[in-house]
Amino acid sequence: MDYKNKPEGYYKNVRTEMLGYLPSNAKKILDVGCGNGAFAFIIKEKNNAEVWGIEYVKEQGTEAKSKLDKVFVGMCEDFIDELPDKYFDVIYFNDVLEHLAYPDDVLKRIKTKLSSKGVIISSIPNMRFYGTFRKLIFGKDWKYDDHGVMDKTHLRYFTSKSIRRMFKESGYSINKHEGINKSRSLKPYLFYVLTLFTQLDMRYVQYATVASVKK
Repeated sequence: MDYKNKPEGYYKNVRTEMLGYLPSNAKKILDVGCGNGAFAFIIKEKNNAEVWGIEYVKEQGTEAKSKLDKVFVGMCEDFIDELPDKYFDVIYFNDVLEHLAYPDDVLKRIKTKLSSKGVIISSIPNMRFYGTFRKLIFGKDWKYDDHGVMDKTHLRYFTSKSIRRMFKESGYSINKHEGINKSRSLKPYLFYVLTLFTQLDMRYVQYATVASVKK
């Protein structure tokens, strides 16, 4: 997969909106797809926590090693077995699961690495986002981009409903699930009116999910 030709700033984007889902008492955290470690370092300082990372791109992972307590460089699937059992209070997947061939398998395998009250926190692009939907239905086109919902490195595409299903079928209970990064465009408003406001999920670029292992 072509991760080396991402636009400038791709790996430096700190997902500040995802900090709001971090439990204040979380002290051991794993950031899967940590990039250069910028987001994870904020977590480390915010919670005075021990923070680990996994990053696929070597250059970014190497930089992250200077910021975090421990970083694995390579495919996350290759390192799950090396992670300590019942250890992490939080495992973040910020825009990562859609890049995996079998994200459900990763979620199933990594369950044993969560502490008794541990949670998975993820953000996943919404395939039903209005901008993407419009290009598909009205533009009759399926065009990949360098970033965003139609990122050319995405292997899986999700809706709010399929995200919920993936977590539940992987053995999790969903604690919170909501759209984030809402579009400010007024263009789809007439569409919402005509559909009696039953399609409001299309306002969101991504969905954030907080899930714990089903008891």
